[in-house]
Amino acid sequence: MVTGWPHLSNPADETFVFILGVSVALLALTTGTMLYFVFRFSRKRHPQAEEVPENLTLEIIWTVLPTLLVLAIFFMGWKGFVYMRTAPPDAMLVKVTAQQWSWLFTYGNGKESSTLKVPVRKPVKLLITSADVLHSLYIPAYRIKEDAVPGRETHLWFLPDETGSYDLFCTEYCGVSHSAMTTKVEVMEQKDYDAWYNAAPAAASQKAGQPKGAELFQVKGCIACHSIDGSPKVGPTLKAIYGHSMTVVTAGKERQVIADETYLRTSLLDPNADVVKGFPAIMPSQKGVLKDEEIEALIEYLKTLR
Repeated sequence: MVTGWPHLSNPADETFVFILGVSVALLALTTGTMLYFVFRFSRKRHPQAEEVPENLTLEIIWTVLPTLLVLAIFFMGWKGFVYMRTAPPDAMLVKVTAQQWSWLFTYGNGKESSTLKVPVRKPVKLLITSADVLHSLYIPAYRIKEDAVPGRETHLWFLPDETGSYDLFCTEYCGVSHSAMTTKVEVMEQKDYDAWYNAAPAAASQKAGQPKGAELFQVKGCIACHSIDGSPKVGPTLKAIYGHSMTVVTAGKERQVIADETYLRTSLLDPNADVVKGFPAIMPSQKGVLKDEEIEALIEYLKTLR
């Protein structure tokens, strides 16, 4: 659920309200005209049909007025488009990487998170791309949506003017777990944001007594496809996976393997080499995405999932 819906003067809202007002006015005009004709030209009042002569003035009116309305709607839409595409010079930059089926947000100091954290009353410009297929970033509270395209960088911006937590969705069908590709926009007071932004990357997880790999498991989106409680998702559960014997499909043939460090590393860098039986070969390679130390941290974390 969206909480703390922001009070914004948004061009999209203005255009919507204008179109809604025009629609209601035209509905009332059309209905009123229809009722007038039904009464004025009823069969009881005019048993004999009569030819109605053309009316040049009326024809000009019903041609000119709709044209002006369409031009007005176009102008409001264009104004809103320019507004949404032109970020203020002082906007804070956040890089967004979409992948099946999670979001990764990278900040100016290199810090990463799986939720979008921003300070209140500070314009934010999002630089958006995709690591695999087409996705689409949508934040309904701010009326903004932009496609995430592989090999290309798109952008949009917004101004969070109230603290709170707001939904962020993917609105481009991107595979079997598309509906689970959701996260939050966390709008924070400036001092709280600065404290989070300047904190060591793994400080929160270490404070909670968790290894760095636990934080990476969340931030890198592993949790979107793999559970740690034994329940299956799109991919197999990772509970007690280390040292466990499993059936995999390699080059079309089934075989038994032990999930040791070598297997886990290969599953991250070349996930389609040995696919666990009963699950689709859809995991993207993490080669070039994860650093060597991050791979080691994740493997060490998986060892703890007993």
